Amino acid sequence: MAGHSSNKPSPPEVGRLLVVAYFDVERFSDVRRAVDAAARDCGLDSEKALDFVTAVNEVMTNAIRHGGGRGELRLWETDQLMCEVRDQGAGFPATDYLNRTEPPTPSPAGGMGLWIAQRTSDGMTVDSGPAGTTVRISAQLRASAG
Repeated sequence: MAGHSSNKPSPPEVGRLLVVAYFDVERFSDVRRAVDAAARDCGLDSEKALDFVTAVNEVMTNAIRHGGGRGELRLWETDQLMCEVRDQGAGFPATDYLNRTEPPTPSPAGGMGLWIAQRTSDGMTVDSGPAGTTVRISAQLRASAG
């Protein structure tokens, strides 16, 4: 099953590629630091960078906890800072987690990560199925012209 939000991020083939990294528990902190540095280098202020890195953290954590213990992250810049995290987990019904206005009820399996990521980014899409999950999040870098 797949789901997506209405603010769909651009494809990763567009823009300037900043970070490509495979991560697991051991490399998690290094990749998070690389995302934080890139976010600040792209001009996000401290608060917006913290929000974006929080969103990335939640998505990476989900990949480790629910997606097979590892994932791949790509970060690129257009008029937005874009991050894509892919895993090879069993997938889940993504539409249940998108565009929520109220936080989900936490459970032993989790439940808050995508809600936090949605709240701390400007856009989020989730595509999930038996071959894995891809989550894309975005942060607006500059005001749009017009």
